[in-house]
Amino acid sequence: MMTDMKRWLLPDGVEEILPVEAYKLESLRRELLDLYKSWGYEFVITPLIEYLDSLLVGSSHDLDLHTFKITDQLSGRMMGIRADITPQAARIDAHCLNREGPARLCYADNVLHTKPRGIMTSRVPIRIGAELYGHSGVECDIELVCLMHQTLKAVEINDIHIVLGHVGIFRTLVHEAKLKESTERELFEAVQRKAYDEIDLVLSKSVSDSVLRGMLQNLTRLSGDEETLSEALTVFADAPDSVKAELKELVAIVEEVKQRIPDIVLCFDLCELRGYEYHTGIVFAAYSPNYGRAVAKGGRYDHIGEVFGRARPASGFDSDLKVLARLAKKVPEKKAGILAPNIVDEKLSDFVDSLRKQGEVVITNLVNQTIDKETCEELNCDRQIVLKNNSWLVDPL
Repeated sequence: MMTDMKRWLLPDGVEEILPVEAYKLESLRRELLDLYKSWGYEFVITPLIEYLDSLLVGSSHDLDLHTFKITDQLSGRMMGIRADITPQAARIDAHCLNREGPARLCYADNVLHTKPRGIMTSRVPIRIGAELYGHSGVECDIELVCLMHQTLKAVEINDIHIVLGHVGIFRTLVHEAKLKESTERELFEAVQRKAYDEIDLVLSKSVSDSVLRGMLQNLTRLSGDEETLSEALTVFADAPDSVKAELKELVAIVEEVKQRIPDIVLCFDLCELRGYEYHTGIVFAAYSPNYGRAVAKGGRYDHIGEVFGRARPASGFDSDLKVLARLAKKVPEKKAGILAPNIVDEKLSDFVDSLRKQGEVVITNLVNQTIDKETCEELNCDRQIVLKNNSWLVDPL
């Protein structure tokens, strides 16, 4: 039994957000949602909990492990508490909106994870992101890479570099090599860990075509600055046409993004296979030297909507608002308040109402007596309402 002295303890990875931090989080949330709105993205709110077979559609095994599962007391079916919002947004597009043209959706809400995804990460992150459905061209991916970059600039996270990859290249080469499912999984896990000796061993045992084996080996080493993309074009000069098309997509995205954001720092990791189970094309992530993991990440996923009746092309990105708030150099301005006397007076009430409509914070002085400096600082008040010549005025404290 937990003693009374321990009742304030919270589970590992679960935290309270106190007023100062909560104000910063909410200010950034509103600013970013307004940014997405200005780009045409419509805000949606998805269910915190729903049936598991719907919640995990198109999701990775990793997401399955991070999802809390419970039994619905009404239906007896398994339910899950969302650990990601992207599949839910895809369902809204495919099943609820039924639009023919592009649909732009955005969201900002808590998710819950069974365990932290990394050191010092929360199990209740606030996912904020944007998704674009219904357009299969690179224009969609270009827009989202630019919007992700703008998201980080808006909250003044500097020294950002964007890492681009394309899971389709690996998928195509594996298909051409006709690898068994178990061998593909073994290779995938080795690539994820960049265990080059293991990669070479798997390929030497499983791929008899020396040209194809060399392409797969080279692919796992192709990471670095913008020269990496030029190197990839040389390495895959004789690759299958689908690989050339995927590289052509990547080149087109890079050229357009650089035209729109000339000072953007781009890097490449062509063996980045994050979200391999559901991503179908380009993947991208933003990194900062002040944080050891991706600050924001996204990519193309064209098939999640199939089970909801419409397989729409889709691309999107998201981030943890708590991480953004921690890294952001931007400090939202919090306006000092005004103390008001606690008396019943129609003119005073009208005056207070008018101040609040102008955006002022007016706090009633409940004790109705002079408040000391320390209390004024706690209330964040630097002015007070006083009666002078039968009129209510605002004076400095």
